[in-house]
Amino acid sequence: MLDTILNTLMKPTKLEKEQLKSLEFHNDLPIDVYDTTLSEQEKTPIISDALFKNKSIYVSKHNRYAPYPTHAHTFLEINYMLRGSCDEVVEGQQIHLEQGDVLLLDVGCKHSVGYLGTNDLLINVLFRDKEINLDLLSDLRSSKSVLYEFLLNRRIGDDSPIHYLVFGHEDESEVQETLDRIIEEYYLQRDFADTIISSYLSILIAQLVRNYKVDMNKPMSKSQEIAVQMLKEINGNYKDTSLEKLSAKYDYNRNYLSNLFKKEVGDTFSNVLTKQRLINANILIKSTTLPVSKIIKEVGIKNRTFFYKKYISYYKMAPGSSRKENSN
Repeated sequence: MLDTILNTLMKPTKLEKEQLKSLEFHNDLPIDVYDTTLSEQEKTPIISDALFKNKSIYVSKHNRYAPYPTHAHTFLEINYMLRGSCDEVVEGQQIHLEQGDVLLLDVGCKHSVGYLGTNDLLINVLFRDKEINLDLLSDLRSSKSVLYEFLLNRRIGDDSPIHYLVFGHEDESEVQETLDRIIEEYYLQRDFADTIISSYLSILIAQLVRNYKVDMNKPMSKSQEIAVQMLKEINGNYKDTSLEKLSAKYDYNRNYLSNLFKKEVGDTFSNVLTKQRLINANILIKSTTLPVSKIIKEVGIKNRTFFYKKYISYYKMAPGSSRKENSN
C-alpha cells in the first residue's frame, strides 16, 4: 500500500470527528440510496444500487469511532481489514477480523460493525453481481469450492445456503496485494482506473477461490451440476442456445430444466441468457466500430426495441452513449 494513500485513509474525516466527539453513529448516506420497499419488508435498512451512481465498483473507508447499526445491501460487499481489527455481527454470528482478513457478504446479508479505533482501517469494496462475468463463473466451476457455490446461489432471502465467507490473513498475501492495488487505483484515479479495477476484481475472486480452505469432499448435487452445465452453454453459445435446445440435448423436460435453473442460480434462464448477451454486446460496442444493429444480431437478440430497453436498464445508458464514453 502506498504511504500517501495509507496516510490519507488514516486522517480523520469530518464525520469521524463528529462521531469521536459524540461516540454515536452519524449516517453519511443520502436517503435516496435506500430501498424503502425492501427495508420495510426486511425490517432492516437496505442500501440499494443507487449508491453506485455512475460507478461499477465502489470503494470506501468504514467510518471509525462509533458502531455501525445492522443493515444490508442489494449488492455484494467485501470488508478488508487493512489495519488493526474489528468485530462484526453477520446474520446473528459474531465475526472477528484481524489485519489482512477478508469478509465476503452476500446480497441481503444483514450485518453490523462494532467500534473502530484510530488505528483500525476497514475498507469496503462494493460491487454488483453483473460485475462477475459468466466467463469467470464457468472457469471456477471445476474448483467445487464453497465460494463457487456462493456465487452460483447468491440471492436475497433466507433460502440462500451461504450468506457470507471469511478468508483468514494467513498465507494469503496475494489477496491482500490485489486489494491494495484496487484501493490505490480507486483513490489515485489515474487513466483507465475503472477498467483496471474491474480486472483486479476478477483476479481477486479467482484468488479467493484458490486460497479458501474448505473440505472438498462434499460434491455438488445433481441439480447443481446440471445448472453449471447450463451456465457453460450460456457462456459458450449465448447466441444460439435456448431452453428447448438444452432440454433436447440433456433429455430433460423443458419446464423441469427451467425450474431447476431458477432454483439453483436464483434467476430465470431467459434473464441470465439476456444478461450474457448484453455483456458481450457491450464488449463489442466499446471495442469495435460495428453498427449497433449488427451487434444486436451478433449476440443473438432479434428484437431491437427489446435490446435497447434491456441495455439501458442494465448499463444505465444507451449503447451510443457507452461507445462515446469509452472513446472519451
